[in-house]
Amino acid sequence: MRFEGQNVLVSGGTRGIGRGIAEAFLREGACVLVSSSSGGKAWEELQAAHPEALAAGRLHHLAFDVADFAQCEAAFAKLPFEKLDVLINSAGIRKDSIVGAMPVSDWQRVLDVNLTGTFNLSKLAVMKMSRARYGRIVNITSPCSYFGFEGQSNYAASKAGQIALARSLSKEVARRNITVNGVSPGFIGTELIADLPAELAAKYKDQVPLKRFGTVAEVASCVLFLASKEASYVTGATLEVTGGL
Repeated sequence: MRFEGQNVLVSGGTRGIGRGIAEAFLREGACVLVSSSSGGKAWEELQAAHPEALAAGRLHHLAFDVADFAQCEAAFAKLPFEKLDVLINSAGIRKDSIVGAMPVSDWQRVLDVNLTGTFNLSKLAVMKMSRARYGRIVNITSPCSYFGFEGQSNYAASKAGQIALARSLSKEVARRNITVNGVSPGFIGTELIADLPAELAAKYKDQVPLKRFGTVAEVASCVLFLASKEASYVTGATLEVTGGL
């Protein structure tokens, strides 16, 4: 129960890695707000999996587009709690294509959700956390930021931007006892990579020294550490959770 009494916002928290992180915080006693673009079936499934947390008022949801600052601002005005202790920027999308064939709209949308969304929520969170003189921000980034996988230039650019943003922001807010870090998961068994062709998935798995894809729980445990009070002297860092890539 390390996070009992703390309030946590997990963007993209109804599915995949985001859901795993939200559930890990629930198990540690936190009050958790998950965001998604629409809610829908994924939110219904999350509620069904945690009826006790829902009944105790420790699980909440807001639907909004993280890429739209006005929507983010409106969502922060509806937060079910006054103070915000932890922000997890987990919302992310992929729209893969080689640069020569990539629609400009696909480039822009991935940057808007993955990078601008991180900026939007971090900006609003910092305003709250600064008043409390405490906070933890963790961005879910990717080793793609420096490997640069073929067909993922937009995704790689957005994730590299998250790391650079965290490094700069960590210096701006350190005096307010706010830390800003990243967790960089490698190949994790979620729907984000479920559409990979079997041959390509086998190729990627073979590149991992541990010879397997990671689990959501393995990512969540690293996030919990960086969001904890025990990680008070870690800021501006990126923790690789890649199986040795």
